Amino acid sequence: MSVCAAVFCLVCLVSCGSASASSSSSASSSHVPPPPRGCGVDVEPPYRVLCDLESVWGVVLEAVACGGVLSSLILSVVLLVKLHCICDTDRRSGLGPLLLLLVTLMGLFSLSLAYLVGKNQALCVVRRALWGPLFALCFSCLLVQGLRLRKLVAGKSSPSGSSLAGLGAALALVQGIISGEWVLLTVVREGHPACDYPPVDFALTCAYTLGLLLVAMGLSLCVVLCGGDMEAGEPEDRNTEDERKRWRCNGIWLFLSCLASALLWVAWLGFYLYGNPALRSKGRAEQSGGRKSSKVWDEPALAVALVTQGWILLILHAVPEAHLCLRKPAAADAPDYFDGIQPRPPPQFGEERAARPHRPFADNQAFSMEEQSATLRGTYRSNQGSIRPAIPFRGHVYQPTEMALVMNGGALW
Repeated sequence: MSVCAAVFCLVCLVSCGSASASSSSSASSSHVPPPPRGCGVDVEPPYRVLCDLESVWGVVLEAVACGGVLSSLILSVVLLVKLHCICDTDRRSGLGPLLLLLVTLMGLFSLSLAYLVGKNQALCVVRRALWGPLFALCFSCLLVQGLRLRKLVAGKSSPSGSSLAGLGAALALVQGIISGEWVLLTVVREGHPACDYPPVDFALTCAYTLGLLLVAMGLSLCVVLCGGDMEAGEPEDRNTEDERKRWRCNGIWLFLSCLASALLWVAWLGFYLYGNPALRSKGRAEQSGGRKSSKVWDEPALAVALVTQGWILLILHAVPEAHLCLRKPAAADAPDYFDGIQPRPPPQFGEERAARPHRPFADNQAFSMEEQSATLRGTYRSNQGSIRPAIPFRGHVYQPTEMALVMNGGALW
């Protein structure tokens, strides 16, 4: 019920903000400045940064954000099409958090456009309500991927992809409650404008999101350095070692994405908390001196942080994870010609075995030396005195009749 009430209040705020924005725009339509180069006359001033060719940074950032949305959408479609080709349950379990991450990245790139346009009440509510939950959803996907790799490296089975995606959404829901309560308390209860808030409060509401990122980075580092806790005395064959190396490769990419995200957060938080106040104080000094004040880069800095974070997660995590999931595993029964302990295959038909040393048979001396020479000539004499033709044998064969042992004679005369 609290979530429904929060959504209802946010919708009311958005409608009130849009009404006030429309009234203010109609009141100030008489003194609208001329549009810059690249924008038409019908484009309102808050949205002219998206088409202004004099300040190219807005157009470039918009193009990069749209490219990120398109790339995430294409990768999601490819994963859904190739889903039936992935038969391994361990590799298939990573697709749930990966698809959830790609959907969240589309939201991040789309939210960056809201920081490029001018401020109004409805737009500021959307910014404050969606910033933290979207980042928390991204970092919770990284966290559950770290838990999955931790189990796989340890030789255990991974949970299903839907369970991991549900866990990531549940972790991000905490940040959604925090952001919703912050907006409701400051805008609805205290009556402050949605666009007027201290930067420190905005940074403190993202503390839970930053905690998720640090936990995900710790799990990925543990996978890379320590691996899994193999049970004592458990045999480890070559296939198990190859699997552990493959999962550690996923852990390396996960750690790189977490590390780059942490460095980005340190950079934008430092600029947002300390760089913008310095620019504001400098602008006030220049304005009091009669000069043109310098532009404050708080909103563009947040837009740049959103787009950069989206591309970091897309390049360093989503693309390698999708490649490693879709890659066909090596055949398990392929012979390894460098392994010297493999069993020797049985001889084929007509193939001679290696000669073995023979032991003398003292209890069976049916042949004399003359009978052996007669055998080599093609005949031999039996005990009854009859002459029988000899059968040429190759190899050492033990006969149960009078002939006890026939040596390998080679070419017969």
